[in-house]
Amino acid sequence: MFELHHLSAQEQWDWLHRGEIEPIELVEHYLERIFRLNPNLGAFVTITEDAARESAKTVNRDNATRPLWGLPIADKDLQQRKGVRTTFGSALFKEFVPTNSDELTETLDAAGAISLGKTNTPEFGLSSYTENAITPPTRNPYDLDLGPGGSSGGAAVAVAAGMLPFAPGSDGGGSVRIPAAATGLVGVKPSRGLLPAGSGLDKLAGLVVPGPIARSVADAAMLLDAMCGGDYEFTLRAQNVDKGAYLNSAVRGEGRFQIGVMTSSPWDFDYEIQIEADALAAFEIAKRELDALGHGLEETRLPEQDFYADCFRTIWKVGAGVIPVSGSELELLEPLTRWLIAEGRSISAVQLADALSRLTNFERSVNQQFASFDAVLTPALAQSPRPIGWYSQEDPELNFAQQVQYTPFTSFVNVTGLPAIVLPVHVSATGLPMGVQLIGKPGGERALFAIGAQLERRLQWQKRHPPQW
Repeated sequence: MFELHHLSAQEQWDWLHRGEIEPIELVEHYLERIFRLNPNLGAFVTITEDAARESAKTVNRDNATRPLWGLPIADKDLQQRKGVRTTFGSALFKEFVPTNSDELTETLDAAGAISLGKTNTPEFGLSSYTENAITPPTRNPYDLDLGPGGSSGGAAVAVAAGMLPFAPGSDGGGSVRIPAAATGLVGVKPSRGLLPAGSGLDKLAGLVVPGPIARSVADAAMLLDAMCGGDYEFTLRAQNVDKGAYLNSAVRGEGRFQIGVMTSSPWDFDYEIQIEADALAAFEIAKRELDALGHGLEETRLPEQDFYADCFRTIWKVGAGVIPVSGSELELLEPLTRWLIAEGRSISAVQLADALSRLTNFERSVNQQFASFDAVLTPALAQSPRPIGWYSQEDPELNFAQQVQYTPFTSFVNVTGLPAIVLPVHVSATGLPMGVQLIGKPGGERALFAIGAQLERRLQWQKRHPPQW
């Protein structure tokens, strides 16, 4: 039986503009699904049904040219929305209600989107799994014993299970791409500096940027265009090159490109990285299809170095160390967070400066190595989605190692500032999604959307859904 969430985000936008449905109908449809499915999935921390209904009833059709007009989304629970509880995934902020909204929230509002609530995230978004002390764990809709990854795990589960058409997330070490890969979705980490409302330039080492999670390449491009801000005038044919440029590239899906392929990571020197058979199977499928499409493929690998792990750990710890908590407040935090904060506050300015300098040199070397490619293909994850409770809560060092071994291919993209897209090209024998990652040139999102669209046409992953669909 047909239901509204079976439509793509673009199709829903088109139906709204043709008057075949009203925003309130779409909001009610998704709210019904959220109330029914969320208790078992844990995607939402807060549901703002009253505010969503009010927004949907009062939305002005005079503003219908806005790129997300009338479409439901939700805010990741690291983004503040005025008057709506924002927990940051932490017991310390369990009842915190901000008096101002973050810029990204305002940008999405200006684009015409209607927020239905807040999606779950680990404490302060510090880990690659979505389990925290204030809500039940977020569960993978393909197997409820498994997690969806993190830190945008709630957003990914909401999209995969049809509780949202698409959703914004944030990515500081893979936090959009990891849960997208684990739940069979498309996830995009934009170039550093691309989005005014979250450029990454104001973050330590420029790691964290917002990005879209969607079921299709074109829907991800549509949301990214809107996250960039501005008065876009979309058409489904996306003929305008300047406005809606990413959607244009995704819809057209044109071009032949030179693509590097690699399975090495900068963590290889310090950690034992083993790529599971299902992850390699996804990688081989992508290679086969890219070759069949006529793209040039060339093997490459990152040069061995002995400093990346220490330097990235330094940045991650210092980033946690500046979280404004002290004294007895620290006792409310989870063990991993407390460890990261304590470690971060013990690092000297000299150590931090050295780590930043080394990572800057690493960024230059990787960009030079990748310069001859339009994109570089890697596995998205080294392992299949991890079980709930799999990560150690007693041993922070082991916990960090587990995260690295699960996600060795994502963090260096944040360090280099490059764009990347995750594509769900494969399903394992046990029914779990497995994906690949394409890394682009600086500002090379259009090529990534074009390649992704070509693979999507061949593999049709947007038609795969979990049982809750």
